[in-house]
Amino acid sequence: MLIDVRTYTCRPGTIKQHLALYEKMGKAPQTRHLGQPLAYMATETGNPNQYIHIWVYENAGDREAKRNAMWADPDWLAYTQESAKLGALVEQENKLMKPVDFFPLPR
Repeated sequence: MLIDVRTYTCRPGTIKQHLALYEKMGKAPQTRHLGQPLAYMATETGNPNQYIHIWVYENAGDREAKRNAMWADPDWLAYTQESAKLGALVEQENKLMKPVDFFPLPR
């Protein structure tokens, strides 16, 4: 199992617009290819301009195939173009992680 933990930082004052755009245009094509995320969360404490989402893959090959299909989807590309026009994102951090043996994720 491979866990993709993605942290995004938005310009101050833009996170609500950015998440609304994702809900309107990005959620459907992304979940069509990647399935439902393990979590999609906005910050409660700490940096109020950050949010994270966590995706679960069987392995690196599964992740690569699903993400390649998503990036070939015209709906996803349209979302990314509108997101770029909005200009809300200033930073992205991705971590690929594996669960430890003594705390496996439920399937």
